[in-house]
Amino acid sequence: MGQMIKVGMADLKVCKAPDNLTTIGLGSCIGIALYDPSTKVTGLAHIMLPDSSQIKNNSNIAKFADTGIQKLYDDMIKAGANKSRLVAKIAGGAKMFELGSGAAQSTINVGERNAEASRAKLKQLGIKLVSEDCGLNYGRTVELYSESGDYLIKAVGKPLKKI
Repeated sequence: MGQMIKVGMADLKVCKAPDNLTTIGLGSCIGIALYDPSTKVTGLAHIMLPDSSQIKNNSNIAKFADTGIQKLYDDMIKAGANKSRLVAKIAGGAKMFELGSGAAQSTINVGERNAEASRAKLKQLGIKLVSEDCGLNYGRTVELYSESGDYLIKAVGKPLKKI
């Protein structure tokens, strides 16, 4: 069993077996897992927003679905992953709101938009999305295991889910 490498918010990391990846606190954010089952090159991105083109002077490419997934993909190919074997799993994209806050109205669908943008970018790159656990109204912590490609989803008060 290798080490568990933490991926922060608006961050992405790539590893190989036996190391594994985790990210905590996926609310409206999406945890995008990419995996090559043959080389065991494994990647995880924690994206916060769907589209970087709306933001000027954006220096954090991992924050957005469009640029974050592209960077994760590029890093994985450099690490030895094969494009034709890559598969993706996504989790998160919850509808998280703070009732009574005016700002909440504009962010209600950000989780859904993050999930849609993630699916669209994966499709553009030709990466098959094999499973997902998105939506609803609770946060998730995910663990991605490089040996098996298992993507474990933990949520408070919910059973452990493997996708």
